[in-house]
Amino acid sequence: MKTCPQCQRSYRDESLKFCRDDGALLVKAAGDEAPTQMIGSALSPTAPMDTTALQSVAERVTADVRPETRYAKSGDVNIAYQVLGDGPIDLVYVPGWVSHIEYGWEQPLVAQFFRRLASFSRLILFDKRGTGLSDQTSDLPTLEQRMDDVRAVMEAVGSERAAVFGMSEGGNMAMLFAATYPERTLALITFGVFAKRVWDPDYPWAPNSEARQQFYDAIEKEWGGPVGIESIAPSVSHDREFRDWWGTYQRRSTSPGAALALARMNTLIDVRDVLPAIRVPTLVMHRIDDRDASIEEGRYVAARIPGAKLIELAGEDHLIYAGDQDSVLTSVETFLAGLEGPHEIDTVLATVLWVEADGAKSSNALEPILAIARREAEWFKGRVADVERDRNGLAAIFDGPARAIRCACAVSRATTQAGFQTRAALHTGLCEISGSRVSGIALDLARQLAGCADEGEIVVSNSTRDLVSGSGLTFQSKDSLPSGGLAGVAELYLVQCESGFMHR
Repeated sequence: MKTCPQCQRSYRDESLKFCRDDGALLVKAAGDEAPTQMIGSALSPTAPMDTTALQSVAERVTADVRPETRYAKSGDVNIAYQVLGDGPIDLVYVPGWVSHIEYGWEQPLVAQFFRRLASFSRLILFDKRGTGLSDQTSDLPTLEQRMDDVRAVMEAVGSERAAVFGMSEGGNMAMLFAATYPERTLALITFGVFAKRVWDPDYPWAPNSEARQQFYDAIEKEWGGPVGIESIAPSVSHDREFRDWWGTYQRRSTSPGAALALARMNTLIDVRDVLPAIRVPTLVMHRIDDRDASIEEGRYVAARIPGAKLIELAGEDHLIYAGDQDSVLTSVETFLAGLEGPHEIDTVLATVLWVEADGAKSSNALEPILAIARREAEWFKGRVADVERDRNGLAAIFDGPARAIRCACAVSRATTQAGFQTRAALHTGLCEISGSRVSGIALDLARQLAGCADEGEIVVSNSTRDLVSGSGLTFQSKDSLPSGGLAGVAELYLVQCESGFMHR
């Protein structure tokens, strides 16, 4: 145990050299080291940011103590992670586009940001698959694979529930995680997030396709330099040391080709339909003059998450540790300190698969079809739902939409080989789960959408298709919604499985 001679705070972490609050040299309870005064204002939660002092403190702290990098296994992929701090709440920080958890510590602003978070939490950092020190993969990562990675890291560090803090693109996955796994999520925190990354008439603040193409061109031509720094971190864009660090940070985080592929994948993400399904305490932070993501995007997100708190911050930096860190960190600390404890879980976001048997009126034909559907659902980590239903269909729920769609393809192939025809539909939305019983609007919509499918077809709603960017799944628009439409479903798509579009 080490105790700060200034504020008397005690730390269990024997590796710490300096107090996170007062910056004083920590001493053991026995007092075998003489205290040395450091610059307290740089680490004070309420004092204005002094960049010079901040860098001096951060450099001294990180020169002596840096968290150890370890690996968690997520399927066949190794995910690099670090843990620091001994606060009462576990806080998983989800980085933006790319990251490198070890080289980040070379930048004093980053070191200061993470150490302050660790002063009131047990902070869990990780590199997303395909970036930094995590395994480089040949396939683009999907949002559900990245959720699996977060769960793998949480399990590796013994975290049953955590607050999830997502910045920029990391916020998309953080929002989906909170909606899908509310039982693992104490709270959701976002900074500089967006719900969609390309312009839409109903979402006019996102960049248009021309602007995204300019970004792609910059990656191809300028990767290795400080790509995008003028728009994401204008307050430090003229700082030569920061510019050099940012260029190196990006190079170490991923290759030019992978960076471009990830940028293209992020452009396709659309989590608008996820927002109303988030039922955990939520804090949305956004800088008013953010040059990369409009403040209107933060307002949009906060307005659609039930009970979310929006904090609008001064500044134009999109990068979280550029500009005024203190307003961000104080907001996070205050929000977490005000949490009242675990919330009741009554609904979760899930993808529902409904499979119907066509032309199988007798039980002799129906039972083999339902048996195939059950087998494939369990294989793809789904859960066969106990629902009130007629005898020609089966429902299963999945925590990942891509797995659900691949399950539907497997069911279609297997039943066709057995000499039967099925039709299937998938929708992602809120489900109410009580024991083995499943109910809710998502289940009802999936069942209704199956009526829009022809024999042998698999159809999905737009809410499901929008979440499988990077999966390699392809779709074709299907104009067959009922004349009056279906609440919560804007478009319908045919799934293309390996053997082509799943219809006769």
